[in-house]
Amino acid sequence: MSEIISCGIKEHKNKKENDNNIKYDDNLAEFFANEVGAKPREKETIVEQDERGAFVRQPNYFTEGISRKYANEGKFVIYWAPLCNWSNRPVIVKELLGLDDVILDYIVDHTGDSNKYGWGFPKEKGFKDKYTGVHFLSEFYLNADKFYTGRATTPTLVDINKKIAVNNDYHRLTNHIEVAFRDLQPKDAPDLYPIKYRSEIDDFNDWLFPHVNNGHYRQAFTNNPDVYEESQEDFHKALEALDKRLETNRFLFGDYILDSDIRAYVTFIKWETDFYVNVGPQKKRISEYKNIWEYVKELYNIPAFKKHTNLPKEDTARGPYLAKIAKRDFDSWLKTDGSRKLLSNDPDNLFLQHPKDETVDDYIKEVSKSKWNDKSAASRADWNYKLKTNPEINPLKGLLKNE
Repeated sequence: MSEIISCGIKEHKNKKENDNNIKYDDNLAEFFANEVGAKPREKETIVEQDERGAFVRQPNYFTEGISRKYANEGKFVIYWAPLCNWSNRPVIVKELLGLDDVILDYIVDHTGDSNKYGWGFPKEKGFKDKYTGVHFLSEFYLNADKFYTGRATTPTLVDINKKIAVNNDYHRLTNHIEVAFRDLQPKDAPDLYPIKYRSEIDDFNDWLFPHVNNGHYRQAFTNNPDVYEESQEDFHKALEALDKRLETNRFLFGDYILDSDIRAYVTFIKWETDFYVNVGPQKKRISEYKNIWEYVKELYNIPAFKKHTNLPKEDTARGPYLAKIAKRDFDSWLKTDGSRKLLSNDPDNLFLQHPKDETVDDYIKEVSKSKWNDKSAASRADWNYKLKTNPEINPLKGLLKNE
């Protein structure tokens, strides 16, 4: 008989708070969920498919910008999961920008046996978040909006004083961190999102999402073979364009790492070390795209990227391919020969600096909205997003310069 049935609620609660050896099973997850009002997590493969069986991801809900005043006065934590393709982005960005003491980060994990109630804190004392005492990520969503009905997703930026979700828009979260928290960045923090070229960066990022970043999910979460083939063709066509672009550009927009490079990197490295084997046969591995792979290796060797790269471990690897990958000496495998420096006009510098005459007021402007948060599912299912320029061509070639 389950522990929840065999123990009185008070006795069980005391036991779960104090016994670190208790198993966090589905019964216990349900007990917590009933206690705090958490709802079962909706399944993407059921509620996020259109009539063709194509995966149409839910729009992000907490998408509003963060005011300069709020950024300066609030106390924030990014709740994220290393295995999540979207999660690695903001933690890389905040480290690159010197914001680790300003925005904290905390790893969530699956709850219970089946993850029925979504992300939580199964490895923590009392199975609670150490900052706020909640059991589930979804509690922050319901605290912010009691009528919220979608999935609680990672990454989520949370105000831990108010215990509310502030932003879960992975399409623009890194941009909000780059912009709203500008006051709190060191003077020599890199400019990952230069104001003069934000329209080009946003356009590229909104193209990158359906064609590359969401490529795994479009293939893995469809039950229609035709949609699968279309998604795979689209993904590899985009990779071919980017491989061509990186033949003559050290980074996606030229000589310096920008926000877009972080988005591309986390997808590329995840595909090579994990996604490649769990969506079906692929035309090529990422490592077979010569320029992309050398680009990935260069980025991996930057500490903030390496630290937040989720590589498979032998004790958790799924299947023979991942088990083989997990045994690699990753630092040797991903060692760069430094040859991509030759593509740069400023080879000794990886990052763009803010212009000397730029003020914080100049920089803190409203961040654009992403089309991928449209309320219309039909709009979000339209994968034919076209860049204003050919994706093989860098429209900012030679325009980004350190003074």
